[in-house]
Amino acid sequence: MDEEPERAKRWEGGYERTWEVLKEDESGSLKASVEEILFQSKRKRVIESHGRVRLGMMRHLFVVVDCSRSMEDQDLKPTRLASTLKLLEKFVEEYFDQNPISQVGIITTKNKRAEKLTELAGNPSKHVSALRKAADAVCLGEPSLFNALSLAANTLKHMPSHTSREVLVVMSSLTTCDPANIYELIKTLKSLRVRVSVIGLSAEVRVCTVLTRETGGSYHVILDESHFKELLLLHVKPPPSSSAADCSLIRMGFPQHIMVSASDQDAKPSFSMAHLESSSSSGPGSGSGPGPGLGLSLGGYFCPQCHGKYTELPVECKVCGLTLVSAPHLARSFHHLFPLEAFTEKPLEEHKGERFCEACQGELRDKRVFQCSLCAGVFCVECDVFIHDNLHCCPRCIHTQSAT
Repeated sequence: MDEEPERAKRWEGGYERTWEVLKEDESGSLKASVEEILFQSKRKRVIESHGRVRLGMMRHLFVVVDCSRSMEDQDLKPTRLASTLKLLEKFVEEYFDQNPISQVGIITTKNKRAEKLTELAGNPSKHVSALRKAADAVCLGEPSLFNALSLAANTLKHMPSHTSREVLVVMSSLTTCDPANIYELIKTLKSLRVRVSVIGLSAEVRVCTVLTRETGGSYHVILDESHFKELLLLHVKPPPSSSAADCSLIRMGFPQHIMVSASDQDAKPSFSMAHLESSSSSGPGSGSGPGPGLGLSLGGYFCPQCHGKYTELPVECKVCGLTLVSAPHLARSFHHLFPLEAFTEKPLEEHKGERFCEACQGELRDKRVFQCSLCAGVFCVECDVFIHDNLHCCPRCIHTQSAT
């Protein structure tokens, strides 16, 4: 494990003439080169998609946030901690938008200790509120990578074998204070099929390189805040499913939202089961009422197995353990099994049809257009990125199928 494969470092290579990327056109303008750079950046995520590789629909992800003294540095404005927590809020929302039947938990590590900020759960608002509260925390001491990974592994090892077990570490410090041999823990994580990825805020650290290489994760060091956001969004899409992952049938409930009329004499308002774990309320008998969305109400989603009441989906029933989702949630996860193929890229001059995008109906102005191999529909680069990142289906194919 200690033998690191030889690879050239960035500073060992030849001097990069970065200014040679920009080339003037006949009029002396750099506009064409800048547009080409922007064009390639928009296409980057689509090109790097996994294609026909099977992806995991159900994910259990722990995000480990370094809250050591190094997070007070101001190279990210206003501080590393504030910038990280703000970007993680957007990451959580995007994660559940693309993985609605998955779960996330947050772990913080500082002063040689690690603690759970939130447990594994599928409620994005719970994690976002916890991240906002953590912005007022004091950064202390050194982080403990060993304690944070052990805390995550103790929960992930009990997760079903058909789900993916992942840890994403946001590491700012260049050191870690560990109570035991972390290389033995790396072997344990590998045997448990826990995939660990690291995003570094300072510089590359050898122990993180070994950790990600052995567990099959990825390791990146940020350049600036926009690059930091881009690296986080790379983890929104599920990783390729392991060949050792089991296939299993999963029991799920699809409750309908029931709203009882206030004029009904038998109608009785009730609390949601989510109120049981609400930390924002002090209980029904106290002076302060429940948190927003958790008060007495007449309607809600009722578990088809035990009739427990919930105000939002998806959620795991606290009474019978049944996973409660809506049909759109399952449909949004289904595209991970059959991802949309990349559209064929071709020059605009070769396109002989109408010069309008099939999605936004805007005029095709870029030098290249993108064509669906099934319906031959032509799209601009912005619609191509939106279709592959958010829509996950060709709009012209859907329109043609619905018409027939």
